[in-house]
Amino acid sequence: MSAPMSNKPTVTEREARQVAEAAREQDWRKPSFAKELFLGRFRLDLIHPHPLPADDDVQRGEEFLAKLRDFCETKIDSARIERDAQIPDEVITGLKELGALGMKIDTKYGGLGLTQVYYNKALALAGSASPAIGALLSAHQSIGVPQPLKMFGTREQKDTFLPRCARTDISAFLLTEPDVGSDPARLATSAVPDGDDYVLDGVKLWTTNGVVADLLVVMARVPKSEGHRGGITAFVVEAASEGVTVENRNAFMGLRGIENGVTRFHQVRVPAANRIGEEGQGLKIALTTLNTGRLSLPAMCAGSGKWCLKIAREWSAAREQWGKPVALHEAVGSKISFIAATTFALEAVLDLSSQMADEDRNDIRIEAALAKLYGSEMAWKMADELVQIRGGRGFETAASLAARGERAVPAEQMLRDLRINRIFEGSTEIMHLLIAREAVDAHLSVAGDLIDPEKSLQDKARAGANAGVFYARWLPKLVAGPGQLPRSYAEFHPAGHTDLSTHLRYVERHARKLARSTFYAMSRWQGRMETKQGFLGRVVDIGAELFAMSAACVRAELMRSRGENGREAYQLADTFCRQSRIRVGELFDRLWTNTDDLDRKVVKGVLGGAYEWLEQGIVDPSDDGPWIADTPHGPSERENVHRPIR
Repeated sequence: MSAPMSNKPTVTEREARQVAEAAREQDWRKPSFAKELFLGRFRLDLIHPHPLPADDDVQRGEEFLAKLRDFCETKIDSARIERDAQIPDEVITGLKELGALGMKIDTKYGGLGLTQVYYNKALALAGSASPAIGALLSAHQSIGVPQPLKMFGTREQKDTFLPRCARTDISAFLLTEPDVGSDPARLATSAVPDGDDYVLDGVKLWTTNGVVADLLVVMARVPKSEGHRGGITAFVVEAASEGVTVENRNAFMGLRGIENGVTRFHQVRVPAANRIGEEGQGLKIALTTLNTGRLSLPAMCAGSGKWCLKIAREWSAAREQWGKPVALHEAVGSKISFIAATTFALEAVLDLSSQMADEDRNDIRIEAALAKLYGSEMAWKMADELVQIRGGRGFETAASLAARGERAVPAEQMLRDLRINRIFEGSTEIMHLLIAREAVDAHLSVAGDLIDPEKSLQDKARAGANAGVFYARWLPKLVAGPGQLPRSYAEFHPAGHTDLSTHLRYVERHARKLARSTFYAMSRWQGRMETKQGFLGRVVDIGAELFAMSAACVRAELMRSRGENGREAYQLADTFCRQSRIRVGELFDRLWTNTDDLDRKVVKGVLGGAYEWLEQGIVDPSDDGPWIADTPHGPSERENVHRPIR
């Protein structure tokens, strides 16, 4: 057997991009509201009337939510989890007995068979009791063993592993390495074929659930050899296998109860029957799994918004300043309005995306990514505003508040716990690039060869002809549309209610404006477009706001039609859209008026040491260890802190 690889692969920027591009889903076989939005086409028919779950799905989901709520209220001590930095074993055992590990697993495998909508409602509920529990359940089901097996597993794999995942076994997803984050082309963990097995060697970092997991999804590089196409490949690995060592349980500024660690593999034998999909399909499996798996984060963000609103309402009514409740002071009231309107919008985005995922008639890869991006950013802002509303009490810990006789409100903990969501499952910066790539897919499909330096003149000529045909049809449609007609979307202006039709007309007009801006940028920068990350990020942020406005209006109309607080829903949707329009206007201004070029010059100066004088006058309390730990392959020299819960 050949020796395991010990050196990290060296790849160029172009090679890294090629790996990422190969992992993308290339085709759009189903319509996508968000994709059309970025192309300047406001396809309201894809989301309105708002899709609804089947009655039996609702009944099954509500019955479980009632049981979960009772468990959260009677069995979960959030303060204890924060204090001990660990979820008690009896709580995890109780969640297993409740069936919470199998919420998304089909009933034939012992799961609950909940829809995406109710799975997300359950995560929001559990996460409100303790964000660490929300992370545990989400990492297990959204990206752990159940979801990739559901989508890509063989019948034998499903029969073997899904019943375990539904009731007893916790799973984890292992992709990140000490020197590999969102650039998997440099993945160093190897899986060398040996007879009917693969032999794994490598080290994985930030393995959420990894400390307590029974089953692992591991991404490893298979070397190309005779009979093996090689490439990054996914495996189901028994955490108790010989050679698997959890070397460290990591600690963080928030989510103190999560079981996140460093896992080493040394000569770990994994049966070929445990390979998910084919060799080389690992990244595609991971990305496809995340298409719906990403919805778990905005679910918990929406739940956080609800909690922030509750605390802001109760506190701001009780706390008086200058003769009246602080809520009635405009400086505080504007923050409460932002929290209320944004929470409504986040839930609208979440429920709409989740229901579309359940129906499976739309491609929601962009919608889910936008929900994750927007939810994580806005939830953090809402929690920050809550801390500000609470003043000094917002900065004080819940334990300290309780010790001096006041209500133990963990506002500062919420801020700490939410911060990771802007990094989890694709940082905001990576999400900008990922969504931007999908948003310009139609342009690259017809004109990509024109800006590819490696294409021949013949290829460029062919691409030019195709682009000419596409743009001759597409560009004229960006000039005018329903958004310029005063009676468009009249069903969103029912008698006696706030007018939401004006916001939908705004979305339609600005979707076309966004598409025109993107086209102009591609014409201006061509092959350099991929380096304009500031511009691309703003394009995506505009799209996220337009999507959220659309979802908020559609949700408000659904609630009105069903007699569920329709008047109030219309008011919240109107307020959110007016706040969003201000942000959209600023983002459009910053597309072309910004400091991107100056920023690049300053960065070069910083890296070159030109401003080191600015750092004088401080001491650095950091130690002198390496920025990135050296983790060569080989046997572990540390104690195994793996702690399975039985």
